[in-house]
Amino acid sequence: MKNFENNKDFESIKHMDENGVEFWYARELQGVLDYKEWRKFENVIKKAKKSCQNSGNTVLEHFVGADKTIAMPKGAKKSIEDYKLTRYACYLIAQNADARKKVVALAQTYFAIQTRKQEISEKDYHLLTEDEKRFYQRNLTKKGNYSLNQIAKKAGVKNFDKFHNSGYKGLYNGETADDIAKRKGLRYREDILDNMGSDELASNLFRISQTEQKLKKDEIHTEKLANEAHYEVGSKIRKTIKELGGTMPEDLPTPKKSLKELND
Repeated sequence: MKNFENNKDFESIKHMDENGVEFWYARELQGVLDYKEWRKFENVIKKAKKSCQNSGNTVLEHFVGADKTIAMPKGAKKSIEDYKLTRYACYLIAQNADARKKVVALAQTYFAIQTRKQEISEKDYHLLTEDEKRFYQRNLTKKGNYSLNQIAKKAGVKNFDKFHNSGYKGLYNGETADDIAKRKGLRYREDILDNMGSDELASNLFRISQTEQKLKKDEIHTEKLANEAHYEVGSKIRKTIKELGGTMPEDLPTPKKSLKELND
């Protein structure tokens, strides 16, 4: 059996669909949870589905069929059952799995915490701690950046570092991502978004969403115009913050711990 002393194993089998939504394959989760036979793991899935139904959630939204065809000896093929699982589905599976397995106990804790951090509803936002708000906003920026990149690619963007820096320059009065990282005192290649407070993340999320809308609305199809549009959106958001008497993004405090540190 593998050594599951951290959460990397659960993250390493995570996938993202075309819309930037995360999911896990049941067959891969089976291996991580140390179930040798699909038959036994399928019984756990059935219990998890029942728990999902009893909690008032739609089973098909969290357990999506993903049957596969695999190659067999002598050119034969075989269809095997699989599922695409949401984080909540993984949590329910962990809750219904064999608690005597050390890795199952780790999974229960991991998916419970992550479900709370990343799938919190809007109506509960005001009840969150600052760090929980950061996790929530960071999750939205990840999905937003993924979606923005898809639209930017269609608009002709090839140099994504330059494209994203255009947005940062507009919002941060000329600062690039590297400039922001240096000002925050971060290590090389440390994620700047993981080191922002909830207000700063919210400003960046607004920049991301509005840039995506502008690229689509203005039907931009050149890299130069896409970069200019991103800079323009960032600049206008900065101007609005100033007019409202808000704190400029670069003047907002950097949290003592990054989200990566909090997640470890």
